[in-house]
Amino acid sequence: MLIQILNGLVYGGLLYVLAVGLVLIFGLRRVVNFAHGSLFMVGAYVGYTVTAVAGFWAGLAASVCVLTVIGAALDRFVFRPLQDEDPIVTMLVTFGLLLVLEDAVRTIWGKEFLTVQPPAILSGVVHLSGTSFPVYRLAVIGVAILVAGGLSLWLRFSRVGLYVRASSVDPLTTGMQGVDTDRLSAMVVAIGAGLAGLSGTISAPLVALSPSMGGSILIDSFVVVVTGGLGSFTGAFVAAMIIGQLHNLGVVFVPAAASMIPLVLMVLVLIWRPGGLVKAGA
Repeated sequence: MLIQILNGLVYGGLLYVLAVGLVLIFGLRRVVNFAHGSLFMVGAYVGYTVTAVAGFWAGLAASVCVLTVIGAALDRFVFRPLQDEDPIVTMLVTFGLLLVLEDAVRTIWGKEFLTVQPPAILSGVVHLSGTSFPVYRLAVIGVAILVAGGLSLWLRFSRVGLYVRASSVDPLTTGMQGVDTDRLSAMVVAIGAGLAGLSGTISAPLVALSPSMGGSILIDSFVVVVTGGLGSFTGAFVAAMIIGQLHNLGVVFVPAAASMIPLVLMVLVLIWRPGGLVKAGA
């Protein structure tokens, strides 16, 4: 059972690193970004390409940097021009971007499944309760904890973090106080995309890379965001850990219904608390 719980933490950690980017983008731009799963996929492929030449750590850094730039461009050329349009327009545009990026990946890397080896320093196993568990999976949990801790410190104790929290609750009033919300939003979208690249690269040694790899985890990420509470960073972490456990235990004990369990949880939470587990900005 310990191994199943740890595997749930691994999946929950990946979900959190990806979903918290969605929370950041939604909080500042009020955009449901359907392209976020494709950013996860592009991050994995960029990491794969650079890893093959310069090693895993270079691939990880390159993925975060490239996706951060893509995120800044996404805000400048998509989100900002469409900010006064009907939200459905932006949703359709981001869905179109998802399809475009998937086709681009198929064109550049092909349709075959690709794999990435973990770095040598994390390639071993540890023995827990009489069974083995990969060191790399423990490292993924550690990355999720570091991201959660780093974001928490940044949001709570820095001036920019204060502006981000305020804008996620009431962007209009925050702007009236003299905060450049467009500049702040560009930075936050870039960070959110960079986190998508980070999650894509650290997931690469765990899953086979394919142009469609972003689809299923995107659905679970949206479930995390909605269940945790739109705009809530703490809620995203709590929901990701819960859904990670439920997903993994579902795969083990009720595989036929595993994909439905997170959706059922979301429905139950929204019936109980329509705003999600934690209020926005928390």
